[in-house]
Amino acid sequence: MRHIVSAICGLWLATPGAVQAEPVVVVELYTSQGCSSCPPADEFIAMLASDPRILPLALHVDYWDYIGWADSFAQAKFTDRQRAYAKAVGSRTIYTPQLIVSGHDRIEGFAPQETAERLREHLDAVTPVQLVVTREGNTLVIRAVADPPLTEPVRVQLVRYEPEETVTIERGENEGKTITYTNIVTSWQRLDDWDGTMPLEVTAPYEGNLLGAVIIQSEGPALILAAARVD
Repeated sequence: MRHIVSAICGLWLATPGAVQAEPVVVVELYTSQGCSSCPPADEFIAMLASDPRILPLALHVDYWDYIGWADSFAQAKFTDRQRAYAKAVGSRTIYTPQLIVSGHDRIEGFAPQETAERLREHLDAVTPVQLVVTREGNTLVIRAVADPPLTEPVRVQLVRYEPEETVTIERGENEGKTITYTNIVTSWQRLDDWDGTMPLEVTAPYEGNLLGAVIIQSEGPALILAAARVD
């Protein structure tokens, strides 16, 4: 499977122009250690993480825990977030694996070709929001400006995540497998709301060595207007 994923990744890695670390396109993967269909998508996330323009985030849900293996990374709040995405588009169904690209495009199952197409669109998209994030000791300083001004309020969010962890699964549908997970979300915090008319400046505590990112997203949850890793 790896050679297939590598070939698909090449579709956007070969895009002309300079590769920049900011801004980034956020890809949320809803996954579970107890889901037999998820390992290819988990591996795909690791491939995406090699492109600095893309920020893949793995959110482990808890609704597969009942089948014999409790996901060690799962949080009920991530299941709630996935359900909120479904509700926003009038759906009652949630899936694993599911990819959500830039808060907008929902992809059920492992579909690398479709994901590549959606990523190309978002990598080329122009956003009115310019976001700058700096760390000053244990404090994060978030500044943003919208030009033109926004017409609806947006959420300012802070995500923390582990870069990699390997798990041996002893029961359930993936019994006997050892899987390496990438960019495992540990917290997703709403810091503030911003009306997008005046410039934004927000500070937030930021302690420890966990990786992080700031995400500015339309209500819904819906389109992510800007995202940046914490330097």
